[in-house]
Amino acid sequence: MADKSEARNPIQVIERMMNLLDVLAEHPEPLGLKQIAQYTRLHPSTAHRILAAMASGQLVDRVEPGSYRLGMRLLELGTLVRSRINVREHALPLMRELHAQTGETVNLSVRQDDEIVYVERTSSGRSAMRIVHMIGARAPLHVTSSGKLFLLEEGFAKLRDYAKRTGLAPHTRNSLSSLPTLERDLERTQRQGWAVDNEEAEIGVRCVAAAVRDDSGQLIAALSISTPADRMKPQWGPLVKEAAERISRAIGHRPGKARIGAH
Repeated sequence: MADKSEARNPIQVIERMMNLLDVLAEHPEPLGLKQIAQYTRLHPSTAHRILAAMASGQLVDRVEPGSYRLGMRLLELGTLVRSRINVREHALPLMRELHAQTGETVNLSVRQDDEIVYVERTSSGRSAMRIVHMIGARAPLHVTSSGKLFLLEEGFAKLRDYAKRTGLAPHTRNSLSSLPTLERDLERTQRQGWAVDNEEAEIGVRCVAAAVRDDSGQLIAALSISTPADRMKPQWGPLVKEAAERISRAIGHRPGKARIGAH
């Protein structure tokens, strides 16, 4: 009777399958059939029947008789989904929204070696001031708010390696060109959740940046506002952080997986 009922109601089978996947996802160790049935409130014979079909499609692995875990096919599908998610595509609407709120230049940047590369930008051109965050432009990590996020992500031990490689070469009189000063700045970034550039890359230009993370919690990009120094407002730090978190959620990140300075 159960088989006939399931055949008449394929939606119910899909719902039960999703329930089984959710339970297996919540437990890193393989689960026995009795445990699975208990967690899902399915009859053991029903759970076994659906799990057998899922195992044939590699959605679950049968570790040993009566014991199951998530299957490799899910990893393959997850990798495929991640490869098709374009962070720029998801970021641009929120960048435009942030630009409308502030009237200032909004940037999206990624790390390449010891530099930040700007990959997207929204600007009204209201400022006659030169702000050189054009798409494709590069800047050292330690002189930009975006770059500081990536330095903090790696941790303070690797920060010393970066300092040795680059010499923390200054770009302006405000650049943080000593390791202790840069460390204190990153500690502040860690506490507040966003990074700042106080005319460190270019005199007359200030920036604030926050982290964009993917579904694994990895820092993959930075969202920032660039503005003439006298127009920067304290409330823009939390505003950028909120926008960056919304972009992160749009590409699959769930809070709690990682935090700034977790490494």
